[in-house]
Amino acid sequence: MHPFKIPFSRPYLSGNEYRYIEAAVQSGRISGGGPFGKRCEMLLSKLIGSSDVLLTSSCTSALEIAAFLLDALPGDEVILPSFTYVSTANAFVIRGMKPVFIDIHPDTLNLDERLLESLITSKTRAIVPVHYAGVACQMDEIGQISSKYKLTLIEDAAHALGGTFSGRPLGTFGAIGVYSFHETKNLSCGEGGAMVINEARLLERAEILREKGTNRTQFIQGLMHQYTWMDYGSSYALSDLQAAYLLAQLESFEEIQRKRAQIWNDYYQELRFLEQAGHLTLPKSIPQAFSSYHLFYVLLPNKEERDSLMHWLQSHGILAVFHYIPLHNSPMGSRYHDSIRDLPVTRSVSERILRLPFYTGLSRRDQSEVIERLYEYFQ
Repeated sequence: MHPFKIPFSRPYLSGNEYRYIEAAVQSGRISGGGPFGKRCEMLLSKLIGSSDVLLTSSCTSALEIAAFLLDALPGDEVILPSFTYVSTANAFVIRGMKPVFIDIHPDTLNLDERLLESLITSKTRAIVPVHYAGVACQMDEIGQISSKYKLTLIEDAAHALGGTFSGRPLGTFGAIGVYSFHETKNLSCGEGGAMVINEARLLERAEILREKGTNRTQFIQGLMHQYTWMDYGSSYALSDLQAAYLLAQLESFEEIQRKRAQIWNDYYQELRFLEQAGHLTLPKSIPQAFSSYHLFYVLLPNKEERDSLMHWLQSHGILAVFHYIPLHNSPMGSRYHDSIRDLPVTRSVSERILRLPFYTGLSRRDQSEVIERLYEYFQ
């Protein structure tokens, strides 16, 4: 039994997960690249309008493949927000690259594109915008800057499947886009991810990297009579057991998104009065963006107020949490970051943000209790 009566997150079952897993087991084909995986890739391709989609064992795996595809030299640089999950940086660090941390907008909490050009050097190879909470970064400006300096654009769309910028799906703007199917995401299979290859020249090598550095994909397609070691690589493919679970979720994508949109909008509408009273700040977006409704957060005036509210909710059986510890202040990140260059918005947001319970199966009754407790706290 969960220690909190209203958890922060809970996996959602759309209905066919057990049936598909049983079918995968009975097929005798449960490793990566199986029939359920292929069906998932086809559905994802249709969903985002991109033909080259590869399932991976995690979003982290997809980022690692993307880093390999850069062919970077030790000391080459990648610009990314400090306000993100560690995988966004780690994927490039393990290839010998240096993360250059950029500050974020105080409203959307996304990479501040106005600061990009000041951070670009002769060693910069890539820009990695992160669509925080499923709200798009300013992709027009970021795309123009990446083109101007001939940099590779890699979209971290871990939060953003279903989100758009100017009507175009997030994850399809860069050379590569990555998604997450972690337990906490809109669609889940426990652990899992996908990458979108938006430059066809990268596809063949991405498939080799995913298949432990071999050309096994071509072998399976009947293009050769054997396969062999061709390149770097690792075990990055998603098992067909997980793909079976994911397929059921993908087939229910529209229903899941409707439920999440309703929960998000209920929070927003009912907490507006607390914002108007100056107690907290609600999430913001930009006109060109349509959200994926991945999470719901509030910003408190300061860290003390955030921590006090978080403990208040927890004392009433409601698990609300914060993230992220800024990467540039972490033990690992501080090895790369110039301590003289402050990231004031990142620092402020990380101390004031509180994420409320948000998951597809969150009942109206439980959500109402979260909202009532918030109003109680600020009485």
